[in-house]
Amino acid sequence: MLKLLKNLKNSLISVIIIILLLCIQAICDLSLPDFTSKIVNNGIQSSGIENPAPEVIRSIQMDNLLLFTDKDNEILDNYTLISKDNLSKYDYEKYLKSYPEIKNQNLYIKNKLDKKAQEDLNNYISKPLMILYSITNEETSNEIKSKILETMPKEQRVLIEQMSLIDIIKQLPENTLNEMLKTYTEQIDKMPSSILNQAAIVAVKSEYEKVGINTDWLQIRYILFSGSQMLGVALISMSSAICIILLSARVAARLGKDLREKIFEKVLKFSNKEFREFSTASLITRSTNDIQQIQQLITMLFRVVIYAPIMGVGGFFKVLTQSNNSMSWIIALAVGTIMFLVIVLFAIAMPKFKVLQKLIDKLNQVSREILTGLPVIRAFNREKYEEERFDKSNKDLMKTNIFVNRVMSIMMPIMMFIMNSIMILVIWFGGKNVDNGTMQVGDMMAFIQYTMQIVISFLFISMISIALPRAQVSANRINEVLDTKESIKDPKKPKEFDKNKKGLVEFKNVSFRYPDADTEILVDINFTAEPGKTTAIIGSTGSGKSTIVNLIPRFYDVTGGELFVDGVNIKEVSQKKLRDLIGFVPQKGILFSGTIESNIKYSDENMSDENMKLAAEIAQATEFIETKEEKYNQEISQGGNNVSGGQRQRLSIARAIAKDPEIFVFDDSFSALDLKTDAKLREALANKTKNKTVIIVAQRISTILNADQIIVLEEGKIVGKGKHNELINNCETYRQIALSQLSEEELNIERSDK
Repeated sequence: MLKLLKNLKNSLISVIIIILLLCIQAICDLSLPDFTSKIVNNGIQSSGIENPAPEVIRSIQMDNLLLFTDKDNEILDNYTLISKDNLSKYDYEKYLKSYPEIKNQNLYIKNKLDKKAQEDLNNYISKPLMILYSITNEETSNEIKSKILETMPKEQRVLIEQMSLIDIIKQLPENTLNEMLKTYTEQIDKMPSSILNQAAIVAVKSEYEKVGINTDWLQIRYILFSGSQMLGVALISMSSAICIILLSARVAARLGKDLREKIFEKVLKFSNKEFREFSTASLITRSTNDIQQIQQLITMLFRVVIYAPIMGVGGFFKVLTQSNNSMSWIIALAVGTIMFLVIVLFAIAMPKFKVLQKLIDKLNQVSREILTGLPVIRAFNREKYEEERFDKSNKDLMKTNIFVNRVMSIMMPIMMFIMNSIMILVIWFGGKNVDNGTMQVGDMMAFIQYTMQIVISFLFISMISIALPRAQVSANRINEVLDTKESIKDPKKPKEFDKNKKGLVEFKNVSFRYPDADTEILVDINFTAEPGKTTAIIGSTGSGKSTIVNLIPRFYDVTGGELFVDGVNIKEVSQKKLRDLIGFVPQKGILFSGTIESNIKYSDENMSDENMKLAAEIAQATEFIETKEEKYNQEISQGGNNVSGGQRQRLSIARAIAKDPEIFVFDDSFSALDLKTDAKLREALANKTKNKTVIIVAQRISTILNADQIIVLEEGKIVGKGKHNELINNCETYRQIALSQLSEEELNIERSDK
């Protein structure tokens, strides 16, 4: 898989942008639970008041507050005392509008503080502020006052009863005051800081109301501001997600395109040896279905590999540092359950993924064989058998797909059950903590969101872990093609052809065996094909005729001896330049989808129409082309299935003639022609190839009677070499082939003519 991912270098800029956008999205998504917590805790429960340290406090209330702390200087250093007497008219009007109580008494205004100073002030002031607020509560105040009066003599009670609790406390000695408040302060010390701050903020709200601040508007303003921030962050996250999806799809499509190009370029370099190792159906599957698997994986890979870990780790960090972590065990339970489920599903599905791609290969192969051999199937009434064969391959693939899809479909309901169960646990235990006063509602909501983010992150990872095995199988199959070393390569320093030996083809002690074969197919082949002459090769089926001509354009490499073209060993020249010299007509006429014109002009799209028509005329193709409605613009279907075998051969021959090469190689290319057309074609061809080298593989004696040199093969060896008259008398193999096709009288007539 990593090998294939190296191909992403062509989309490097897009990948970098995706990574940056994923980081932005993750940061935004991780900040959303904080906004939820703030809106609930500060905006709703605390009326928009963020800190237990008030922004403004009456001077008399400040004096009362300092009774319950020994941090007087630390607190007062963070406030500035203002009054209507020491303010300018402009400043007074400004403060009066915000704090109407300034017209009646002096106020303390909090200075601008950095984050650290603000936290310190909150710690200094929250506890005394809560105590002060509590004792000003009528019920609590009366209770404390009653306890104080119980310890006093009767004559003092009458005077003390008329005083407020604060005034009484001011007159008490410090030791007495501390002893009286000891139990009360011990209970406060046991409270979590968040609950303590929340209670202190209630006191701040009461103080703000007495200063004249509209706390309802303060709450609305805070919710609107925080909600706008939250909406902005959500919009950034959404925009990032949309861009990531678009870029990921583009990167995946680009990777698929690059891989298809690489496989196609690689396959074009394959010799027949490599094609024997990979079936055509398998190569098609690897170029389409396997690459599609990789493409689908890449679409979601970035989001999982980068986004999911950031969200998982980030969410866990947030839970531990910014939220109540007493329920962290719930997250650990969720992650452990998901990982166990993934491992089980992975163990079940992985073997099937490996089988799946092979079954697709098999189905493609069967389908291709049936479609290609349909006429033969019909001729032998084997439709039922082929239907059963296709049905078996189709059912095998279907069963495996059903199994894999069932495993995948089970995963999602189980994952949803786990997520909902986790949410129930969080609400259950979080509700208890809220009821006990150890957690705020906003914190519980934030914990739920963080928990879902962590669980969903591992859900993403589990999904990719299920998709990864199939993609890994596909990646291995693609790498098998890309890593295959071509058996036929160009030399590092190609030589140039000898212009003085133009068209000369020389076989010197050539032998050949197919890869992994035990015996030689060709043994000690020696002959020379000269320009201006026709060399014919004949022999029984399997004698090696086609193998010899396939060696000339290096479709295979000789395994022994040397093969020279234009005076140079063909292993020492460029394959492209070598094949430019050769007009090759294969045993089976192969045409490409397009038109008659595009097939004849296959070697040169810019070829003149005159040359095209001349080639068609020599190949005796004009007679059927002219009968077509569109003439040379007549459509040719894939493989030339809309023309006859003889017409295919003639168009293939016309294609080679139009190329005007130095060397013509005809691999039994006249077999589908009738004798009359064969004779006409050879006669016209002889005039065209006067200065060319012509090598003909033939089965019919009549095709090669006038050849300048006939090579007779038997079991891969040359058993005869010469002209027809020589061989008919000197070569028994040739004589038997000739007599099997022509009568002795016909052969005698031919001999007497010579």
